Amino acid sequence: MSSPVVGIVGAGAVGQTVATTLVTAGLPERLLVVSRQPTQVQGLCADLQDLAQTARSGCLVEAGEVADLHGCDAVVIALRTDFTNTAAERDIRRGGAAANAPALGMLGRELRGYSGTVLVVTNPVDLMARRFADVSGCSRVFGIGSNLDSARYRFLLARYAQVPPEQVRGHVIGEHGDRAVVCASTTTVGSRPITVPVRTLVADLQQRPALIRNGIGRTRCGPAGAVLSTLRKALGLVDGIEELSVPYGDVYLGIPLHFTGGKAVPALPPLTLCERLCLDSAAGSLRDAYAQLPVLSERIAT
Repeated sequence: MSSPVVGIVGAGAVGQTVATTLVTAGLPERLLVVSRQPTQVQGLCADLQDLAQTARSGCLVEAGEVADLHGCDAVVIALRTDFTNTAAERDIRRGGAAANAPALGMLGRELRGYSGTVLVVTNPVDLMARRFADVSGCSRVFGIGSNLDSARYRFLLARYAQVPPEQVRGHVIGEHGDRAVVCASTTTVGSRPITVPVRTLVADLQQRPALIRNGIGRTRCGPAGAVLSTLRKALGLVDGIEELSVPYGDVYLGIPLHFTGGKAVPALPPLTLCERLCLDSAAGSLRDAYAQLPVLSERIAT
């Protein structure tokens, strides 16, 4: 696919950063920005058009409607409803579940029959990816979350081992957040096994989002990079592995997927008993949380 068309839903802080990253990279030939806030989307499109010209990316940026997304090769969902996150230190990503679930459901209803690739960025990403997939019936729905966790893990471990990050091979799976599972048993550095300081790295992984939030208010750039990397593989532009939230039994959670020509095949590494139990625990927690999501409303906010 040489000239893909990508749609993005949501023109807030995360949506803006994702759109900026895609335009700068010149990945889509055409980027369609969708939001129910017309002034915001018009302003963002104008700014992105200026970026496309100054960066010479060749990307055509336009405002669109939800119905226009059916003509896109991929859709990125970065919407966020207006709510106050009351979650304190634990499960902070789940704080928006009740507010965002109806919006994802309404969007899924409007995109029933869509045959392209959907990347869900909206938190709590594992629950929102499942809600959108359940309502829309779309078969290629991926949640961005474990992808970012894995990238952070490899970066932090590389710093600990004092090697370049590209020498580290390892995955973080399960739920994006406090129940993420580090696959320490199959992690390698320079193709060799390494004794991973799991407790230290898990603590660092859990503290990193707070570090970002306290500094700039919201995580933006990491998810945007994860979207760009995943789109390249999901659209068949390159092959490789991404950790994404997909069906795992009756829940959605993050596992490695190997993309070849745009087709994804699960590539879950061998797990120790402890890692398997942690993954099953995350699945159980997600199952319970999904059962508590509110039913669809008649309103969608992007």
